[in-house]
Amino acid sequence: MALPSEPAPQTQAPAPRPADVTIAEDAEALSVQLKAMRERLFPPAAQKTLRSFTSGEAARLIGVSDGYLRQIALAGEGPELPVGPGGRRLYSLADIDALRRHLAEQARAKGNAAKARGYLKWRDPERGEHLQVISVTNFKGGSGKTTSSVHLAQHLAMTGHRVLAIDLDPQASLSALFGYQPELDLAGNDTIYGAIRYDGEARPLSAIVRKTYFHNLDLVPGNLELQEFEHATPRALAERRPGDGHALFFTRVQAALATVAGDYDVVVIDCPPQLGYLTLSALCASTSVIVTVHPQMLDVASMSQFLFMTSDLLGVVREAGGELNFDFLRYLVTRYEPHDGPQAQIVGFLRSLFGERVLTATMLKSTAVSDAGLTKQTLYEVGRENFSRGTYDRAMDSLEAVNSEIEALIHTAWGR
Repeated sequence: MALPSEPAPQTQAPAPRPADVTIAEDAEALSVQLKAMRERLFPPAAQKTLRSFTSGEAARLIGVSDGYLRQIALAGEGPELPVGPGGRRLYSLADIDALRRHLAEQARAKGNAAKARGYLKWRDPERGEHLQVISVTNFKGGSGKTTSSVHLAQHLAMTGHRVLAIDLDPQASLSALFGYQPELDLAGNDTIYGAIRYDGEARPLSAIVRKTYFHNLDLVPGNLELQEFEHATPRALAERRPGDGHALFFTRVQAALATVAGDYDVVVIDCPPQLGYLTLSALCASTSVIVTVHPQMLDVASMSQFLFMTSDLLGVVREAGGELNFDFLRYLVTRYEPHDGPQAQIVGFLRSLFGERVLTATMLKSTAVSDAGLTKQTLYEVGRENFSRGTYDRAMDSLEAVNSEIEALIHTAWGR
């Protein structure tokens, strides 16, 4: 007679792993892969570099003909240039800037001061040309803020302005486009938070600014520590005594920028996708504002709420003594598909509503921009040979139209 079998021992289900452990492991794995990708893309020091420019590109940036640049080179004037395949001369941004100075000196020697100023874009404080601080903002993610900010900053540097780009977003996408991996390349106090914090550990902004591989373009990078300003500000406001200006959060970015104003012509701030203390402080420091708009109805409805909230909060700031005088406020249509009927209707609606406050040029949606982003590059950094000519030219024409329109607004604000 068979004996009754013993019941199989029940195995206990493993305890679920804590979510923070899983997320931390995923973050570490992703960070390692991003570091490896950077080392493959930008050897040997894993640092980005900027390509050289042809004489045609250099001539366009300076505002002269290609033939005239060749004459200068053949005469042995200006910087000494490397010669590429087929005897073509290649120009770095520093070379292009040196040529601008050479041509400006020639114009001055001939008594043509206006022509000299056409070559040199630096602002002149003696003429009342103030530091232009441009915040690029909207609290809806995916509206093209970072793409617009980085291309604007690079365009202004390429056209001869001294530019400071500030990454105010804890997600640090702007920093990534400049080749920084925040968790590896930045330590404490390496963002603008280090200059605007309320305690005794604050550093001068000049000690935080980093040079980039773009001539005349510096960067204040971002990382997660920027979020500390959102937590520290309510405490500082609660502890503030009457007459104590130290705790006024909306003055802090402006005060930090004042310490480096003499080094720059334009500051471009990439704001976070939220309307917190950081964004408000940036807006209060700004002389001009660009609001990015994706022409979809949900995005436009979201922008309506953003404008209501911004108006209310800035009204409170103004009553507390903050100055809000913008040289210009413009809406920039981004990721635009001109053959999309509903998008075209929305753009027409915005133009009828806001008039000239909507920039005439639009930022087209383009695979060229997104493909360049796969290698953490911008359209200005990649060569035309990497794309089909039509795709590249359409994207570049769109970028140049937008950025040239904003550059013209800057010069108008300076009285040029």
